[in-house]
Amino acid sequence: MEHILERFLTYARMDTESDPESGSTPSTAKQWDLANYLAEELKRIGMQDVTIDENAYIMATLPATTDKEVPVIGFISHFDTSPDFTGAGVNPKVIRNYDGKDIVLNEEKNIVLSPSYFEEMLQYKGQTLVVTDGTTLLGADDKAGITEIVSAMEYLLQHPEIEHGKVRVGFTPDEEIGRGAHKFDVKAFGAEWAYTMDGSTIGELEYENFNAAGVKITVNGKSVHPGYAKGKMVNATRILNELISCLPEYETPEFTSGREGFYHLTSINGDIEHASAQMIIRDHDSTLFKKRKKLLRRITAELNHKYNNAIELEIKDQYYNMREKIEPVYHIVEIAKEAMESLGITPIIKPIRGGTDGSQLSYMGLPCPNIFAGGHNFHGKYEYVPLESMQKAVEVIVKICELTAKKA
Repeated sequence: MEHILERFLTYARMDTESDPESGSTPSTAKQWDLANYLAEELKRIGMQDVTIDENAYIMATLPATTDKEVPVIGFISHFDTSPDFTGAGVNPKVIRNYDGKDIVLNEEKNIVLSPSYFEEMLQYKGQTLVVTDGTTLLGADDKAGITEIVSAMEYLLQHPEIEHGKVRVGFTPDEEIGRGAHKFDVKAFGAEWAYTMDGSTIGELEYENFNAAGVKITVNGKSVHPGYAKGKMVNATRILNELISCLPEYETPEFTSGREGFYHLTSINGDIEHASAQMIIRDHDSTLFKKRKKLLRRITAELNHKYNNAIELEIKDQYYNMREKIEPVYHIVEIAKEAMESLGITPIIKPIRGGTDGSQLSYMGLPCPNIFAGGHNFHGKYEYVPLESMQKAVEVIVKICELTAKKA
């Protein structure tokens, strides 16, 4: 497993944070550092047809080891990290033979990763954990996935006796800002179906995700001296607060789970003259998703009637629940499930409370369920990944390739 660890540490130390305010692809120039490194590494391990396009999308081929007619399958991960928390200067720590106790990430700042808060840590007692130093995220989302795909391809190249069909791999930028699949060339990829290695806990197998929309609210006010403001002042910040207060109080991320949807306020800025907010809308159910957008539009219309059209509302759909595209080809989920079970892994089939490149790719003609990559507590300083989970993910990829050929 040491080569898997070293590969992951190499990727994790590269800053690949994406930027939602950027209009370029990739959204940050620093993503090119890892993209170029990966392209060269794929060539180095013996992959064929390695390409990297002008937008940093990487594709490569593992040639078939059988003459049988086997469906071409693919594995996909993203190399950017979330802008929610800094990815600059990542300095991973390796905790071997984890003893089940608190892990001091940063003694000076008293930052502690504790199983008293993150109970799932206890299931990894005795394993090797990779954690942060408390000042950055780790980047297991999704550099663990990339590590697993590259390592699995390397293993298959070193073991040509394993029968498998042609396999394609793809690595994308900007997934964390919702653009990972936007410029992915499905036709050039040429797979019948694929799997994103972008889940969390070992055993996760997901083919349902949120329907998603991004929301931008802008309020234009009018500033007047408060002593003479009656009938004249239009306080943009107060109006924005009123709008947000009209949304269902408990339909937010901190009060929902499972298939329950939510409204999530992600940022807010303002003064008397101008106020703005950004939020996201999420729901697994397409009908409820539409109702959420309709409610926000109705509240805005009512407040605009009250405040003389002071509010501008922009709602943009981001991605949709891939279940609709996966269910007609459900055998691709069953292959992944069988692969896990054959390796002693209990499949955890559940809806994603989020999205992956696979959700968009499924609607672009590439059905794409999501498989665990092993990490926990993504997008923050408490992120960690067990090395043994990454090893198991590598084994799952190899087994899926075997089973696909076997069933052809």
